[in-house]
Amino acid sequence: MASMTVHDISVDLAAELSRRAAREGVSKNRLIKDTLARSFGLEQEGVYADDYSEFCGLWTAEEAASYRAAQKDNENVDTGDWQ
Repeated sequence: MASMTVHDISVDLAAELSRRAAREGVSKNRLIKDTLARSFGLEQEGVYADDYSEFCGLWTAEEAASYRAAQKDNENVDTGDWQ
């Protein structure tokens, strides 16, 4: 294992790291390592980082309903396409 030091972290970034680590119940060190691994698409402790969980819950109920309505026609199978 290698160790690294990052210099000159802004006050805003340090505060955000603290907030996110507290929210996720992990240390800042764990948060930084997981974030770096995810950003490079590397495996994290036996779990691949391409699970898209970071995007879950981003839409409002109205946005989700609008998307489902726009995709409604895609639920229909046109049997003529399969002949």
